[in-house]
Amino acid sequence: MSELLIFGASGTPLSILHTDAFDTWLADQTSQTKNWLATTGYNGKGLSLIPNANGELDQVIFVSSDPESYWLCGDLVNQLPKGLYAIKATDEQIKVAAFSWGLGAYKFDRYKKNDHAYPTLVIDNQEIVEQASKMVRSITLVRDLVNTPAADMMPQHLAQTMQALAAEFGANVTQIVGDELLEKNYPTIHMVGRASENVPRLIDLTWGDKSAPKVTLVGKGVCFDSGGLDLKPGAGMRFMKKDMGGAAHVIGLAHQIMATNLPICLRVLVPAVENAVSANAFRPGDVIKTRKGITVEIDNTDAEGRLVLCDALAEANNDRPELVIDFATLTGAMRIALGTELPGFFSNDDQVAAEMTVSGLKVEDPIWRMPLHKPYMELTGSDIADLANCGKVPFGGAITAALYLEAFVDDGISWAHFDVMAWNNRKLPGRPIGGEAFGVRAVFEYLQTRFG
Repeated sequence: MSELLIFGASGTPLSILHTDAFDTWLADQTSQTKNWLATTGYNGKGLSLIPNANGELDQVIFVSSDPESYWLCGDLVNQLPKGLYAIKATDEQIKVAAFSWGLGAYKFDRYKKNDHAYPTLVIDNQEIVEQASKMVRSITLVRDLVNTPAADMMPQHLAQTMQALAAEFGANVTQIVGDELLEKNYPTIHMVGRASENVPRLIDLTWGDKSAPKVTLVGKGVCFDSGGLDLKPGAGMRFMKKDMGGAAHVIGLAHQIMATNLPICLRVLVPAVENAVSANAFRPGDVIKTRKGITVEIDNTDAEGRLVLCDALAEANNDRPELVIDFATLTGAMRIALGTELPGFFSNDDQVAAEMTVSGLKVEDPIWRMPLHKPYMELTGSDIADLANCGKVPFGGAITAALYLEAFVDDGISWAHFDVMAWNNRKLPGRPIGGEAFGVRAVFEYLQTRFG
């Protein structure tokens, strides 16, 4: 990060212009520059590298119809040769350019060396450098966690990541591991994870002034999802390393909160498991009594995310936080409804939902509110238990999953549930194929506006 964004003023001038401003800019240029642009057929759109009389790079222009897009420089950082580039633009354009410059250079290089030499953006505003660097690191953390194969990202590895984060920012981390989950009444987390040699756990991070407003984040940490005894087909299992994407999202969000020193009392709960197949795996038709005392019939072992989340949400109630937010790669139904790039969310608080939506638009991290349609709660019923972990029909699956989770949130607690893909299926500027953070910037913007 220090090599991508630095504070200073020296470097090859990089001018970012709105399309409408190009003619005015061009009128002020030397005849040599005008001739170069005319000779190369530059028409006032996109990138141009302009040499001096000796053939050395003299300046760079980048013209866009949307120069304040958060993804403005997502490709630019890969198009320019190595060197220092001193950006010339408005503060808002510099802010978003720094963000997309940093994320555009992202490569997951844990197993494959990345030899590409990236250019450095020189910014004469230290605050912008620091803010952009923090956010880029937070999103990079989410991406790295999701991209890491399951063999190296099991419950114990998630715990190590959270412990390292706690050490960096002076937070505290505790764990409830293995059969201790039964002793301390987290039965569904234990049930889902007990078939794996990578023992299940509830990881609990706390940070901040205890007298500050309490915000609790809960992230689904299913480090690999085979589907359990209701085994997924091969194609459905191929990328299930990303099923801990909810945990990755709250860890990245926690990093941003702590790095910014947001004045809240933060708690992060990650129920971390592997949904494996073994002689002691939980079965379709089993009934489990959850931490909250609600009994649940297992209709399908592949609907395990809501099972681990429900015990964590029940625990989140204990502090009576002002706000509980959970992230999960929960349902394919949400992907069918909104596609893979627009995260849906549910909330029991209209004001929170409205303000989060506005925050997402403000930082170009759109989120879409979905309905907690109460009549569908009947679809989660069971003849022998209080609830089933799946709806009776394949329709409205994201809604019935959210309604199931809402049953574990106490009355009077504001709650939002994000059902995210955590993965880019196509390459976009600043967003390579692979692990991705959806809604993290939107939620942070909301929290900063509300509590900052």
